[in-house]
Amino acid sequence: MKIIETTNISKRYIMGEEVIDALKSISISVNKGEYVAFMGPSGSGKSTLMNIVGCLDTPTSGQYILNEQDVSKMSDDALATVRNKEIGFVFQTFNLLPRQSSLENVALPLIYAGYSKADRIEKAMLALKGVGLENRAGHKPNELSGGQRQRVAIARALVNDPSILLADEPTGNLDSKTSYEIMDLFDQLHSKGNTIVMVTHEDDIAQYAHRILRLRDGLVESDKINPDVRKAKGMF
Repeated sequence: MKIIETTNISKRYIMGEEVIDALKSISISVNKGEYVAFMGPSGSGKSTLMNIVGCLDTPTSGQYILNEQDVSKMSDDALATVRNKEIGFVFQTFNLLPRQSSLENVALPLIYAGYSKADRIEKAMLALKGVGLENRAGHKPNELSGGQRQRVAIARALVNDPSILLADEPTGNLDSKTSYEIMDLFDQLHSKGNTIVMVTHEDDIAQYAHRILRLRDGLVESDKINPDVRKAKGMF
């Protein structure tokens, strides 16, 4: 089953007299349960593609079907509803609320989804347990290490049971050892059936994905199954 399907999507930005074609007629598909990395140098279009796939932006032309819904021309409000239901985001900068505990940060998307307080606490605790941080539920972000903060962010991304886990440079602010621990966690999440799309410019991080899609100058340069996919290192 296809979760993501884009057909000839393009994205054009007009900045004064300058026209920038960030994406040029991109057609890709991602099946349920796949683990895909978007790679490419700065200016290749990978971040623009991620923003469209994540319903943070819409294409200038072309069609995007997300989980059997055409989201290409949705209003901002409709896109926000789809985002909250279908996509869990993990960012390089964690994006945690500094005055909220781990549990409160993880529960935040459930407020918008209309869950009762009791259900929010239960689901958020389960999500923290899933990333091995149930014993840090009451800690605020400044009381956690970088790796722990990213785990809280991953728990928050998963708490709504999204169709896709979308990770934008998820190890960009972490040291090497912690980066590999976080990537091993992604391996575990993928083995449980999660569909993962990751944006990275780091080759060693991309090697964890089962398929690598490389962009250059707004075009798909290559889209290949990764023969060297790394197995989980058993760090946990």
